[in-house]
This record gives sequence, structure tokens and C-alpha cells, in this order.
Amino acid sequence: MNNDNLGLLGKIEYPDDLRKLRVEQLEEVCSELRHVIVEELAVNPGHLASSLGVVELTVALHYVFNTPFDRIVWDVGHQAYGHKMLTGRRGCFSTNRKLHGIRPFPSPMESEYDTFTCGHASNSISAALGMAVAARKTGNDSRHVVAVIGDGAMSGGLAFEGLNNVSSSPNDLLIILNDNDMSIDRAVGGMEKYLLNLDTNATYNRLRFKASQWLHSKGYLNENRRKGLIRLNNALKSALAHQQNIFEGMNIRYFGPFDGNNVSEVVRILEQLKDMRGPKLLHLHTVKGKGYAPAEKEATIWHAPGLFDAETGERIKKEDSPYPLKYQTVFGKTLLELARQNPRIVGVTPAMPTGCSMDIMMKEMPDRVFDVGIAEGHAATFSCGMAKDGLMPFCNIYSAFAQRAYDNIIHDAAVLNLPVVFCFDRSGLVGEDGPTHHGVFDIAALRCVPNLTLCSPMNEAELRRMMYTAQLPDKGTVVIRYPRGRGVMGADWECPFEEIPVGKGRCLRQGTDVAVLSYGPIGNDVVKAIDRIEQGGQQLSVAHYDMRFCKPLDEELLESVASTFRRIVTVEDAQRAGGFGSAILEWMSDHDKDVTVKRIGLPDRFIEHGTVEQLRHIAGTDIDAIVDAITNTSNIHS
Repeated sequence: MNNDNLGLLGKIEYPDDLRKLRVEQLEEVCSELRHVIVEELAVNPGHLASSLGVVELTVALHYVFNTPFDRIVWDVGHQAYGHKMLTGRRGCFSTNRKLHGIRPFPSPMESEYDTFTCGHASNSISAALGMAVAARKTGNDSRHVVAVIGDGAMSGGLAFEGLNNVSSSPNDLLIILNDNDMSIDRAVGGMEKYLLNLDTNATYNRLRFKASQWLHSKGYLNENRRKGLIRLNNALKSALAHQQNIFEGMNIRYFGPFDGNNVSEVVRILEQLKDMRGPKLLHLHTVKGKGYAPAEKEATIWHAPGLFDAETGERIKKEDSPYPLKYQTVFGKTLLELARQNPRIVGVTPAMPTGCSMDIMMKEMPDRVFDVGIAEGHAATFSCGMAKDGLMPFCNIYSAFAQRAYDNIIHDAAVLNLPVVFCFDRSGLVGEDGPTHHGVFDIAALRCVPNLTLCSPMNEAELRRMMYTAQLPDKGTVVIRYPRGRGVMGADWECPFEEIPVGKGRCLRQGTDVAVLSYGPIGNDVVKAIDRIEQGGQQLSVAHYDMRFCKPLDEELLESVASTFRRIVTVEDAQRAGGFGSAILEWMSDHDKDVTVKRIGLPDRFIEHGTVEQLRHIAGTDIDAIVDAITNTSNIHS
């Protein structure tokens, strides 16, 4: 975009340029920044509504604080597009989320203005507190540290662990609570209701804020007096408002709520809080999608809307067949079917009812679906508690986010072998969201845990059968992994329910030279690879087995494979180290089988962002790589 068309924004490359402007000019900068975000994301999709909502806050932060020396720690980071454009990346923003382009979330590996890894919610307070303590310990006492966290992320357990530590460690941390009553879907839970109730005391908070500033300016507010005044303030406020302020109850001074979309007001408040000693929390109300009417009206849809017409607000959808359905849609429809048949079934999701399609069941059976907010560990243990006393929970968590529930799955589900079905959505490489969102560690992480059944469907019908099987009696704790996006079947996905024997694979194609063992939907690429080999006229007989289960393995099938083939190729859409292929290799070794196993999986490094096709090529898991592994049998090694 030509700088000449951008007015003030065209003169801003870095925050130093922004700080040369007058406060009265910042509103124009915000308007231009919001316009550029809309124009850019219309043609290069990304996270729109979140970034629009914090434009004023972003401008105010970089205007008031001396970044990058001062630290701004974003939580999640899907709201940081304005931040990127103000920190040297506006000229190349068209590469955002593209292969080798700007990263989808802030990262210190990309810019010194990006202070910490973003991607998963609720880590900003803990990371920022660490930086605040480090500033004191390393002689950087003049460094300011700010954590920006949303009301949805504030429901995460790590946020409360961080708050607890903030209240007890000497620090001058400023926490900014960006409250838009949304995460992706509308925020839920007691914290959100509590934050809404704080609105009733906005006048009181403004008066107290002015009083504290006067006391501070007169030197009356030393540390001992500050704590005493906070205790007195808490008592008075509790009596007047008939409720306790949870933040001040933790000795964190609370200011707000204020209008977070009023840039001059936010600048004024930040200037006054900037050098105030001790931990403090600034509560700002913002509007998700602010300044773009379609996004304000339907913030959930416009969280990441895909391509759209910036002028009309019309989303551009590809003209294609309604089939195949997304795995998410198949999951949602199947769960509702099963719930109609089995009154014990309940659904649990950590703030993703629309993304995982549990909203389908939620609409018909709202009393049997629980959105617990951004709290994956709680989602798992909550499910286990229901399972312990007779219910049959389907707990749907994105694979990358399920990493945060690892202890809960082991300690609360597996030890008791409780009947919980964990559905790991978005497993495998997910594309443009990059390394923090690829769901590639679950197989290796869970394969070593006793009592777990791990399975993955090759297509939509297999997903239905696995979900049906998992809710049958005496199946224990089951984990079903499946990818993001469309499946491979047409209208035939809606097959009759049929139990799959646990730990049993299936032979899809007979052969005599090489056996390929695949796990999950990537088996469809194996089918294409074998077809290509046959069509190429190569005299190679390839057998293909869809293993279905990574744990327990089909030992009868493996015994047959090992007695027939000397060369085996395993294929999975996950980390190679410790994954499905490693399970096959271990079994062959433990049973003294004289076979050579070539494992196709992700290498021991984090895979960047790009399209799934691009990333599979880079990782060596695409069809070309599978063909090469099968045909170059002389190079097969473990």
C-alpha cells in the first residue's frame, strides 16, 4: 500500500515516529490503521475482529511506553496486527501468515518488539511478571512491563496462578484487561459475569483513581501506606458495592472500567499509571470488530472471516459442492445423533462450540453441553468428574490446546480409566496458524500413558464408527484425533453406526513387496501414492493397512505383516519421534522381527506457517515423499 495514501500512518515506520505526534492526532492514526487492517485482511485472511477492537489500545501503548525497551506482552496475539504494523512490518504485512512471511502471532524470533511467544491463551501475566522481576534483578529499574490479556483468556487457570504470584512478589507490573465480553465465541462463566458487574462502580473507580493520583503526587502514597489504603479501600468498596473486587482482594490495585476505544482517554490513563509503584490492573472495555460494522455486528463470524469485500462487507465463499463435509461438522452431527440415543452423553468444550461444531448439539440440548471457557485442564477434569458419577462426556479440545490438559488426562482420566471420550480436533499440521497451533505432539505424548485407547479415522464414516464405539460400555478413556477441514467422502458419510473392535486395523490393499501402515486421514494420501506408483508402470506390489489404532496396536495384523514383508513404511501426520511409526518399530524390535521400517512423519523441529500442502512438502510427509519412501526401498532405514 502506497504511503502517500495513508496520511499520518504513512509517516510511521516505528513507534519512535508515532511518539512525535500530538495526542490530538492519534485518533486519525487509529482510523487509518483500522482502514489498513480491513483492506489487508480482505485479500489476505487472518484474525480481523480482535485486531480492530484494540487499535486505540495498541496506539496508546506504543505512544506512552518506550518500546521495545519497555515490554508489552500480548496474550494469544491474534489481536496484534496493529502492533505489527506500527513496529516496522506494515510494508510487508501482505505476507502475513504466508510461507516464509510474517508470522501469524507475535514472536521474538521475528521482531524485538514482540516480547514473548503468543498463540495459546493466559500466559501473558506469568511471562510479564517474570520480565518485571528480571528488570529489577538486572538493574533495568526504569523498564516498564505491561501484560495485555482479554476477558476470555482471564478464565484460564494460568492467569490466576500468575495473579496470585503478582500479588506476593515485589513488582510494578501493569496488567491491562481488554474486556470485550468475547473470546472467539461469546465469553462465558463467572469471571465474565463478574467483570460485567464491575461496570456498576465505574464512577467510584474514576473518583478513586483521581484521588490516588493526587496522593501519589504529594508523596503520601509510600508502600506501607499504599497497602493500608488498599485494605481500607477494599473494605469501603465492599460495603458500598455489596461485592468484593477480586483483584484488590489480591492486593492488585484496580482502575476502571474505562472506554478502551477512546485513544486520548487511554493515553491519559496510561501516562498516570506508568510510574505508579506496585502491581496494578487497568480494566478497559473495547468493542470486538470496532469501526467495521459487519465485524461489530457478528464478532464471532468475523473473528477470522476469510476473504471478503472490504467495501460491502460481503464474505467471499468458494463455489463448491456441499460435500465432503468438514470433519468438524461430521463430529457435531454425529454427537447429536448419539446423544439422542444415549441420555448419558454430554458435551464439553473449552470456548470452542462453533469451531468444533458442538454448537449443533448445544442448540437442541443446551442443558447437556458445557462451554467451560478457555480452560482446557478444567475441561478434562470436569469431564472426569461427570464420568465418575455416571455420565458419558465427549470432551472436544483442539490438539494443540490439549497439551495444556496433559496432567489432567493422565491423573484424572487414565489412572481411573474413566469413560471419557477426548476428541482432538485440528490434529496434524493446521496451516497458516503456525507452530503454536499445529496439533502434532499428541500421539507421542499420550502413547506412553496406560489405560488410554488412541485412534484416528481415515475418513468421516470411520469417525462416526469410532465415536459410536467409544461411548459403548467398558471402553474406558478414548482419544480420537482428526484434522481440520473437509473430509474425503461424499454424501455417503452418514453410515450406520457400527462398533469397531478396539485395537483392530484393516487391510485396504494386498501386496507382496512393501507394506505401508498408515494412521489417520493421511492414509488417503497413501492411497494416492500407491495409485501413482502403479500408474507409473513400476513393478512394485504395495500393500496398504489402515491401522486405525495407535494404542492398542493390532498385534495379529502386525504378526502377519512381519511374516510377509521385509520392508515396511509407516505414515502419520504428527511428530516422527515417539509417534505411531515408533510404536511399530518398537513392536517389531520387541518381537525380534527381521524387518526394516521407514517412518514418514514430521522431523524434530517446529514447522512454520503456510498452507498445509506447502508444509507437508517441507516436512517430507506429502504424496511425493510417500512415493519416494515406497519406491526407494534400497534406502529404507529406521
